[in-house]
Amino acid sequence: MTALFHKCLQDTRAEAARQAGVYPYFHCLESRQDVEVVMEGRRRIMLGSNNYLGLTACPEVVEAGRSALGKYGTGCSGSRFLNGTLDLHLELEAELADFLGKDEALTFGTGFQTNLGVISALVGRRDYLICDKESHASVYCAAQMCLGKLLRFRHNDMTHLEAQLKSVPDGCGALVVVDGVFSLGGDLADLPEICRLAHAYGAAVMVDDAHGLGVIGPGGRGTAHHFGLADEVDILMGTFSKSLASLGGYVAANRTVIDFLRHASAPFIFSASIPPASAAVALAALRHLRRHPELPDHLRTIADAARAAFVRRGIPLKSGAETNITPILPVFLGGTPATLAVAQRVFEAGVFTNPFIPPGVQEGEGLLRTSFMATHTPALIDEAAEVLAEALRC
Repeated sequence: MTALFHKCLQDTRAEAARQAGVYPYFHCLESRQDVEVVMEGRRRIMLGSNNYLGLTACPEVVEAGRSALGKYGTGCSGSRFLNGTLDLHLELEAELADFLGKDEALTFGTGFQTNLGVISALVGRRDYLICDKESHASVYCAAQMCLGKLLRFRHNDMTHLEAQLKSVPDGCGALVVVDGVFSLGGDLADLPEICRLAHAYGAAVMVDDAHGLGVIGPGGRGTAHHFGLADEVDILMGTFSKSLASLGGYVAANRTVIDFLRHASAPFIFSASIPPASAAVALAALRHLRRHPELPDHLRTIADAARAAFVRRGIPLKSGAETNITPILPVFLGGTPATLAVAQRVFEAGVFTNPFIPPGVQEGEGLLRTSFMATHTPALIDEAAEVLAEALRC
């Protein structure tokens, strides 16, 4: 075997977990994404989805995708830059920009691709990318792709952020990128202080709101609106694969920035556009959210009920999660063997969760990430909480 593939043989972690009967990944889903699913032949309560508003099963959203298939066919067969721009894409971008209070928006094939496309285009050779250490992997991949220098600051540590901002040489550009809602802990970025510091040092601010759109803020507009800082955040980024029940990503900013990205972002220019059905579903989900601005408040009620159910049963939440306002509830388990063992017991008992072990978390900080939808019921919450509590007692 060529030396190139030696690393494939040397990484035995997955096979060891399979042999131990605790391999937790690639479970096969055999039904639609919902609060209850069929997975590997059995009914499971879904606590591992980012379908926060439950719109993957909304009849009008499903019908929008079906109708788009009939009208536009299955794909665009090209990039937005050339033959792949549909009226659906333009409608979706216009309505997103209006919803988020920005001049314009631009859509990408995925949320991951959006971060790659925006950061690699904007952060040039003499620029600096400054991000929270717990930023999404796509931000780190974008850092590898762009020509600028990466600086990180400790999670939500504003003193460390200021030190990094101070280290940027005069005359250099800087972009501070943070998750609005951090996907593992469910906590919020300290956006008021981030904006204050960034602007004091001449840096721009970009918020990855993949887990904030549809979840927090007035009408589900996300983290920047939650803090009343929509005008202070220069770039809003998000995804359609969570609250908007589809696939794709978006960036919203002022007209000059968006037009630059249209002509300078390689992941946008050289990738096929979002398929018609996916664009139609995202647009229908956005319109549904706009007609039902109470949905994020209802989601908060569900999340609070789940949090209370966990606390009553002594389920150990990650530090700080007891007071979070998001539907992400991380259950702290510690070491990798314990995390994988509990995840397997929970799965066998009929509840699907997402285990995180190193390198996804620090050594000794393994957890089960549970997340809730606006369509979960009190009965399902109690049943799932009881399963988790029993698995922890074993």
